[in-house]
Amino acid sequence: MSHVKPAVVHFHASGPLVALVGNPNCGKTALFNLLTDSKQKVANYAGVTVERKEGRLKTSAGKVLRVLDLPGTYSLHPRSPDERVTHDVLYGNAVGEKRPDYVVCVVDATNLRRGLRLVIAVQRLGIPCMVALNMTDMAEQRGLHIDEQALARELGIPVVRTVGIKQGGDTALKAMLDDIQALNSHAHLDDSDPAIQSHTDLDHERVRQILTKLNLDEIVPHNASDKIDRVVLHPVLGPILLAVILFLVFQAVFAWATVPMDLIKAGTEWLGASVSALLPEGWVQSLLVNGIIAGAGGVIVFLPQILILFFFILVLEESGYLPRAAFLLDRLMGGVGLSGRSFIPLLSSFACAIPGIMAARTIANPRDRMVTIMIAPLMTCSARLPVYALLIGAFIPQRDVWHIFELQGLVLFALYGAGIIGALAVAWVLKRFTAQSQIRTLMMELPSYHLPTVRNVLLGLKQRVVIFMSRVGGIILMLTIALWFLASYPGAPVGATGMPIEYSFAGYIGKALAVVFEPIGFNWQISIALVPGMAAREVAVSSLGTVYALAAAGSNTAEALAPLIAQQWSIATALSLLAWYVFAPQCISTLATVKRETGGWKMPLIMMSYLFALAYLASFITYRVALFCGLG
Repeated sequence: MSHVKPAVVHFHASGPLVALVGNPNCGKTALFNLLTDSKQKVANYAGVTVERKEGRLKTSAGKVLRVLDLPGTYSLHPRSPDERVTHDVLYGNAVGEKRPDYVVCVVDATNLRRGLRLVIAVQRLGIPCMVALNMTDMAEQRGLHIDEQALARELGIPVVRTVGIKQGGDTALKAMLDDIQALNSHAHLDDSDPAIQSHTDLDHERVRQILTKLNLDEIVPHNASDKIDRVVLHPVLGPILLAVILFLVFQAVFAWATVPMDLIKAGTEWLGASVSALLPEGWVQSLLVNGIIAGAGGVIVFLPQILILFFFILVLEESGYLPRAAFLLDRLMGGVGLSGRSFIPLLSSFACAIPGIMAARTIANPRDRMVTIMIAPLMTCSARLPVYALLIGAFIPQRDVWHIFELQGLVLFALYGAGIIGALAVAWVLKRFTAQSQIRTLMMELPSYHLPTVRNVLLGLKQRVVIFMSRVGGIILMLTIALWFLASYPGAPVGATGMPIEYSFAGYIGKALAVVFEPIGFNWQISIALVPGMAAREVAVSSLGTVYALAAAGSNTAEALAPLIAQQWSIATALSLLAWYVFAPQCISTLATVKRETGGWKMPLIMMSYLFALAYLASFITYRVALFCGLG
């Protein structure tokens, strides 16, 4: 457990606190989304980086309830940081979090045996609770007919049927929460029940007795999932299918995004021209047009590509495919000293390295967890997409390959592959120096397949838009304005023959850095863009837009950035910059997260050092090979 400084997040919502508790893959979060709609806020628990989701539910009777989605757990004997958070909240030990007033135990109706053990453990805490029997539609499809009234009598607490993926599937639960005070009468088990004094072995026996009385003691396999897994988990067909899925995702990132990106470009160009026409020339016009519009607009244009990537990740997660992918890659991961459990944190890093690093907390082995954290930034996160899209669009022609694939999509796929290969290579090197002789076994639950719900996918995409736009309106806007100031002042002296930006603070900084980056083909404009890009990778695009807009003193330069750099840069420079972004850790937030996770600055400094060394080496080799091939 890492030592972290508490960073208490205060929530000011009023009303009783209702906690949703359940096993992983029981549909708890889908039910949470259904109950709270879009009235949600996401943060981290105080002192840890486990995600905290809270929402607000207003019942038909007018009651306002706070609903807390606790991390999934199999028991109240925590084995991971996620389970520790659930344990601490239910026991009232979480920093900055009150003990729940009521608990809703979400139980997968297709797997009562596992879910009921957690229900009994929660009952023992003495908190008023009830059972939401979720996925009842899937249970009935398998021939499992559960009498919820009989189950309620056996448990001594209310039981309602829910279907978290369907609109209206929470009606019975909402009705029960409307009369939430009635749950107080079910706060304790009967003192004569021997399960009160038990621990785990008697809990198993009690669950067996309940299932026997309800004629549910036989495990019913999910035949449809079993049939699909014969293909998906096939030792030959499975990896091929996984590679095809990932390949098609990267193709879609370019193929589907063209129209919305063109619309955003046109809107940004119109806005810049309109502001230029309304305002006289001067620093105000320059700030708005060349600073804010050119900078922020140069980043927003890549939102469609980011959303397409997240769409596929959400669909794969909702369908139940991601754990299968982890299973398929377990042997490959084992070859570099990791297990398949590292796959999901690394896959999460394709969206952003920060949640990927946080997800590594589910890895029990400390050494595996540390290695996963150290290689997570090598996964190509969505913040790199604006840079990749700009350079690929400028230097790689739109051309069909074999009348099936797009050349630009192939290059993007190769960049993602380079990051993956780099991560595996680093993990292999660390295996040679840190791995001990140990046998790693992968034990992972494979949930049943089900169709992703449009509601949950759209909600996930909405949250991503909010996060992305908050970055554009926050750190990216701030850095863009700061760069505009540095690139605009103090101005060219009398009699100067160069561009005014060359005599600015940014120009001096860029030329100083260019001495360091000249061997890898970077000019002073690129060197300037790398500095604010340290805060967030995508800022590099807005920085280039600002620098070139000021250099050309034109309002439409940012919209024409791709053809402009295509004229001024060599292909060798573009390839070198792509290689740089495959490895460079240009994200302060990621380094700060590693510091919190590891309890000090040692690992972030090692990470920053080795990634910058890899980036410089990769760019140097790429640039020199490109020059040798005549691409200079």
